[in-house]
Amino acid sequence: MSKLSKLVALIKGGGEAASAVAHRLACSGLRVCLTETPFPQAVHRGTTFCEAIYDGEKEVEGVVAKLITLPEQAFELWAQNKIPIIVDPESLIKDFLHPSVLIDAIMSKRNLGTKISDAPLVIGIGLGLRAGRDVHIVIETNYSENLGKAILQGEAESDTGIPMDIGGFTFERVVHAPMDGRLLTLKRLGDSTCAGEIIAFVAGHSVKAEIDGILRGLLRDGIEVKKGTKLGEIDPQGTKEVCYTIRPKMRAIADGVLKAILMNYR
Repeated sequence: MSKLSKLVALIKGGGEAASAVAHRLACSGLRVCLTETPFPQAVHRGTTFCEAIYDGEKEVEGVVAKLITLPEQAFELWAQNKIPIIVDPESLIKDFLHPSVLIDAIMSKRNLGTKISDAPLVIGIGLGLRAGRDVHIVIETNYSENLGKAILQGEAESDTGIPMDIGGFTFERVVHAPMDGRLLTLKRLGDSTCAGEIIAFVAGHSVKAEIDGILRGLLRDGIEVKKGTKLGEIDPQGTKEVCYTIRPKMRAIADGVLKAILMNYR
């Protein structure tokens, strides 16, 4: 048994970054558990384990996460090489699992309760967490030359607020809610869309695509959203397969987390 296989990694969040980290750590032999809110809103649903909160189970690139309701069920799933995910917004399961590593991957851009004393090694992903105060290590998430870097003191770089450029498009690729209300989607994840085409309605108001492409990300139909909420993301170059493939940026973040763990558990 490798040293990594003896480690328990508790990850707060089940979104895109958290799922990429969970996938990487599980494939490296760690026993991983995810905690989530009751109604997560993930745009990149093809690669987010939090979909298991709704569907009971979610597979991402050959790794399966399954919803549990009791902390002790985590051990059953680890024996099956699956990742347990539990509705536990405050991550109280940590008092049962006593994780070797706790990873805050909520990506909220502020600290929602993570403490440096939560585990022997506490890692924060992205903005809102300070290494040396809130966590032991922060992982850079800004799309720069420092992407995935382990920060031992201080915080991650400020967010530029500019979506990643794909095919010369940035802001045009992202679709937002025009107002508060219930989302009614006319398209599915992976569908193609054309500029000017209606892809959804929010409270009866149409939401149109600005460019041609593939809907790489799209929130679940029927959820309540706030004005300005990111509803979807269009890839002008990709195919349907990219919707179910972990993005290179997320892989870099996940690799950064694994390296940070190896720095402390050699």
